[in-house]
Amino acid sequence: MRASLIVSLIIAACVLVAVRASAWDLDSGAVSALQAGQAYAEVSGEPDGSGLIHGVVDIPAPPKLVWRIMTDCRETPKLITSADPCRVLSRDPAGAWDVREQVTRGGLFVPTIRNVYRSDYQPFSLIRFHRVAGDLKIEDGEWRFQPLDGGRATRVTYTNRVLADILAPAFLVREGLKRDTPKVLMNLKRECLAAQR
Repeated sequence: MRASLIVSLIIAACVLVAVRASAWDLDSGAVSALQAGQAYAEVSGEPDGSGLIHGVVDIPAPPKLVWRIMTDCRETPKLITSADPCRVLSRDPAGAWDVREQVTRGGLFVPTIRNVYRSDYQPFSLIRFHRVAGDLKIEDGEWRFQPLDGGRATRVTYTNRVLADILAPAFLVREGLKRDTPKVLMNLKRECLAAQR
């Protein structure tokens, strides 16, 4: 009886964390950025030391094209300029999930980070991912693809709770994530536009 209560509480806590991470209302800053054709991101600190990242960009390309660019490991260095192409380590034969390795080269304050994560796919609408192994302590997030303009455009929303063992102060890491997340989203937009030419 007591064990089932504990399991129920753990499941309820996980559901609350997932709902909180995916529920994000666009504020006036996000709306203004989208109206100007730009990407937007905000990063907040969590009680466990992790950072909660929310980002959004509107892309004048259909969700299927955005999906193709997002899931192609060869595109990774074009989106994240400090990353090597990702490698698929294992996959579901039906395409419902895969496990990937991504290496992001470090710099002065941030070491090179090896990340192994599992992605679960709902084609053209949702990618959920979470840490499996590697240097990150926590990574748990999702990419959502919302069709706009009758399916001719896509709103991409990114949410990720991440924690890395880095010597830099947490507020500097959060500022770096807030600066770099819109760059990645704008790189995604650029690559989608280039793929349509």
